[in-house]
Amino acid sequence: MDSFHQILLDWYHQQKRNLPWRNTKNPYLIWLSEVILQQTRVNQGLSYYVRFASTWPDVSSLAASHEDEVLKMWQGLGYYSRARNLHEAAKQIVEKYDGLFPSDMDELLNIKGIGEYTAAAIASIAFGKAVAVVDGNVYRVLSRLFAVETPVNGKGAKEVFASLAAEMLYTADPGTYNQAIMEFGALQCVPKKPNCPKCPLNARCLAFSRKQSAYFPVKIPKKNVTERFFNYLIILTKDSPINKVHIRKRHGNDIWKGLFEFPLIETTGLCSFNELSTMDQWKRLTGNQKYLFLGQSTTYKHRLTHRLIHARFFIIQTDKKLDLANDFNLSLVDQNELGKYAFPRLIDKFLIETDGLNKVIN
Repeated sequence: MDSFHQILLDWYHQQKRNLPWRNTKNPYLIWLSEVILQQTRVNQGLSYYVRFASTWPDVSSLAASHEDEVLKMWQGLGYYSRARNLHEAAKQIVEKYDGLFPSDMDELLNIKGIGEYTAAAIASIAFGKAVAVVDGNVYRVLSRLFAVETPVNGKGAKEVFASLAAEMLYTADPGTYNQAIMEFGALQCVPKKPNCPKCPLNARCLAFSRKQSAYFPVKIPKKNVTERFFNYLIILTKDSPINKVHIRKRHGNDIWKGLFEFPLIETTGLCSFNELSTMDQWKRLTGNQKYLFLGQSTTYKHRLTHRLIHARFFIIQTDKKLDLANDFNLSLVDQNELGKYAFPRLIDKFLIETDGLNKVIN
């Protein structure tokens, strides 16, 4: 065994975290962990993994579930397209592969939501295939070891790092090696202020020898953040019980597709309720009927990758319930059943702070 591989694997066996998906070769559980941990910290994703694995212990049970159940279980993780793809992929595996994960990379890549990284993780860890994983941790470790000047988020980076990762792969035990190099990036070769003097690989690290660890990996500056302004309307009606509220399901290709929300009017900036109530969207939503304005929340801010959401919640009472068949696609639900629905984290935070609306409508 090459000394690099020996050092890395020795470090891994001594320092690795005891995580449940590392104690199995079950491709379903490995896949589940990889999907949950995409763009999610381990300490946050662990509880979700445990809940998913206990609720749906195999791919067939996940496939048999309803999408709304999956989205509700996913609530709080963000990037909800991952949850929808997870559910669609489970159904695909059951229908096309009789509930058995394929071991071939090309077959894995044909499954909904499985990209090259996830396919390589499943193939190497579950089936021992000699394919290298390349995630953010691997990019960072390799960029420092070899002082790679190619920006990790720039053109050509994928090919450069995939080739380098394949060259460094320990083919005698690719699954363990892949987990080791990812763990090394997560615990030792961290993004900021890595403890390079105590790194077991510093003798082989060009970035360390050049005193440039903070410089690598090279990145192109991110795009500017787009600001969006959401005005949520909590609408009560005199002709229905006080605990009935209007919600709707988001459709289209915008953020949070498939999740629930209160009726929404999006504006180009922060505005008052008086301004909202003169807009055409308000008139279409309420049928221009009489209303009583009961109050509003503070402004909530929620940051996504390239967006910053500013949201306010306005509480209104109308004389009659709204037209549920209008172009807002509304449903009237019990206030005490809101917990059954999958809301974006921003709305969920508001519901928690208001005790499921009890603090604003009672």
